[in-house]
Amino acid sequence: MKIFSLPLHVQILIALIVGTLVGTLINPGDVALDAPAQVFVTPETDGRVRVDERDATGRTLYTERFKTQAAFSTRYPELSEQFSNQSPRVETVQPVGKRRVHIIEDGKSITLSYSRQFGQQPVMSQYKASDAEAFRGEFPEWSVVYATHGGGWARKVSAISRAIGDLFLRLLKMITIPLIATSLISGVAGLGNASNFGSMFSKTLLYYFVTSMLAITTGIVVVNLLQPGVGASLPGGGTAVAGTDQSLSSVFHGMLEKLIPVNPIAAFAQGDFLSIISFSILLGIFIIYVGGRAGDVLREFFNAAFQVMMRMTLAIIRLAPLGVLAFMLFATATQGLEIFKTLAWYMLSVFAALVVHATIILPLILKFVAKRSPIQFAQAMSPALMTAFSTASSNATLPLTLTSVEQRAGVSNKVSSFVLPLGATINMDGTALYEAVAVLFIAQATPGFDLTLGAQISVALTALLASVGAAGIPHAGLVMMAIVLQAVGLPLEAQGVIIAVDRVLDMCRTAVNVWSDSCGCAVLDRITDRSDA
Repeated sequence: MKIFSLPLHVQILIALIVGTLVGTLINPGDVALDAPAQVFVTPETDGRVRVDERDATGRTLYTERFKTQAAFSTRYPELSEQFSNQSPRVETVQPVGKRRVHIIEDGKSITLSYSRQFGQQPVMSQYKASDAEAFRGEFPEWSVVYATHGGGWARKVSAISRAIGDLFLRLLKMITIPLIATSLISGVAGLGNASNFGSMFSKTLLYYFVTSMLAITTGIVVVNLLQPGVGASLPGGGTAVAGTDQSLSSVFHGMLEKLIPVNPIAAFAQGDFLSIISFSILLGIFIIYVGGRAGDVLREFFNAAFQVMMRMTLAIIRLAPLGVLAFMLFATATQGLEIFKTLAWYMLSVFAALVVHATIILPLILKFVAKRSPIQFAQAMSPALMTAFSTASSNATLPLTLTSVEQRAGVSNKVSSFVLPLGATINMDGTALYEAVAVLFIAQATPGFDLTLGAQISVALTALLASVGAAGIPHAGLVMMAIVLQAVGLPLEAQGVIIAVDRVLDMCRTAVNVWSDSCGCAVLDRITDRSDA
């Protein structure tokens, strides 16, 4: 077919568009629950407050207990005005407005999101199980809704698309670690002497720090201009995010420990990228120190291994259009529209800040520091950028990023083999920007939080440090955001609604992460003496 004779980046673009259109067309959307519901608020003798929500037949849909009256009033201000003076054990009935259900089935789990409104107060709850049988057993109150609106051919198509996309992602992950190791070892060993490594390392870290701070500053400026959180009422009750009990100090302590793996073989087996990178760099440096016949043999071995891995990478990359098509079809077929209306200004703020950083700041660096045409460089990197967007994983995209930088953009392998693996691990411009915008959005929407200049600087620095600890996998930024929220004293519950739209924003910020790493290669390639690199 003629489509397979097109350039790879064109094939990927076509797949991205087709997947988006098909997914949008088969999206079953949200389910409106028309039957009126009732809320029973019961003040208990120990000072707690219980909220029971029931449907028209009297079945309990949702139960929530609050330790204090104040906690109940914060979550449900509309209800607390009416029930704060009720005596214990008295039940009162209140109709609930607009109720909607959104179901996501991806072949691995079932997630039902239930959103409703108490006056002007939106609330969202999520129910998740591994399969249909487990869902009916754990949440019998939702079994009728799931039986009526779950399953169906559209949801099965999206589940199949997810399975196909996951197979492509597994192929990419299969080659990522051996490609990183052979690329780093051969690249560092080929530098000639250890002083060249130190020079490149310091310049690379400087680039990472500058671009990350520029990204965070852009996000803060956009949030202060658009003020998406002012007047917003954040729903709560979302699924808890793993890692909310961590702190920045614990994250960095763990990173320092991973820099020195106790068992390098285990680090390779477990996919600890920081351990793999540090061990590979050390091995490359000591190949230089050993020198002689032994150094030449090892250098030739890892160069040969890298060539083999690159050839395998190119073969797998031919499947990229199919993987992108599957991922985009799944993403668009499972996203609900109702929650996007609630968070329109927040999403616009994140997207606008990412666009400014990706299309203005980084291209200016390319133009005046790397002396490259931003348009031509973006065209060269387009396969990697579109794959990063669809998979939302910078680590999984790394093989494609390496081939695009070297073969399409003409960057030296000795630069790209060092800059890209390190960047995929610690350089997260898009993630840092996203965390700053999200936290400030929550701060603006949180009553009584004083959003001073000092608080914003604290958010900026914390977001920078947290982004370094974020893994290059989908949704890793959510875990780091929980740490930032804790650090500045904001409620973790506000993450519940952000999770609902995180996949779309994750795709955007991952593409920016990869774009920044790629621009870093061009910059380092320019400012590093080729004879030394």
